[in-house]
Amino acid sequence: MATYDSLGTTYARTRRPDPRIAAQIHAALGTATDVINVGAGTGSYEPPRTTLAVEPSEVMIAQRPPGSAPAVRAVAEHLPLVDNAADAAMALLTTHHWSNLAAGIAELRRVARRRIVVLTWDQHILRDRFWLVRDYLPQAAAFDDTRATPTDQLADLLGGARQEPVRIPHDCLDGFGAAYWRRPDAYLDPQVRAGISMLAQTGEDTLAPGLTRLADDLTTGRWHTRYAQLLTLDTIDVGYRLLVSDL
Repeated sequence: MATYDSLGTTYARTRRPDPRIAAQIHAALGTATDVINVGAGTGSYEPPRTTLAVEPSEVMIAQRPPGSAPAVRAVAEHLPLVDNAADAAMALLTTHHWSNLAAGIAELRRVARRRIVVLTWDQHILRDRFWLVRDYLPQAAAFDDTRATPTDQLADLLGGARQEPVRIPHDCLDGFGAAYWRRPDAYLDPQVRAGISMLAQTGEDTLAPGLTRLADDLTTGRWHTRYAQLLTLDTIDVGYRLLVSDL
């Protein structure tokens, strides 16, 4: 996650919380009176009852808005908290960055009294359903193959968890990987790509041929013909999952 000292500089601009996804996350947290946000980044999706954010990158912490929960610089694998420190712990689109997943999940289980909420994705579904990585940038999918954890395996590490599909709205405000599934031109914007770790960490040289083909297909109209059905949809399931574990 230390890479976010260089990769995270645009997050406050491109990774704004989407209210529809926020509502699902906050509902999953239930009646928890206090919440710890692990891998908190700039603070997206933190409910008002968040009492502490844990984030290793100073660059990300510096982008947290005024009034956010206090933040401490630390990693998921070594949370600076006592046992049973809060009703709930959440970790949103962060577990793939952890150096030791099992240790990080064990720490979540140690500090949470009642519930853990994790937002992640199913890599197999994303590969099959998301046109960008399937048809234009398979190198980015290959990069994520090296770090994505199967959701069933993650649920097992959590001691059992229910999995909720997180459907992505066509006008999603949060610019994560598949957020622009109906706005393909966005992926040609370097600032947008800088806020998507699978693209930023794959590297511009590796992505260049696929991005050139995408730009050409958008110019000629081939993209709109090929994916015409997508343009009729308001939301899509491309594999993002909310895992909810009761302790």
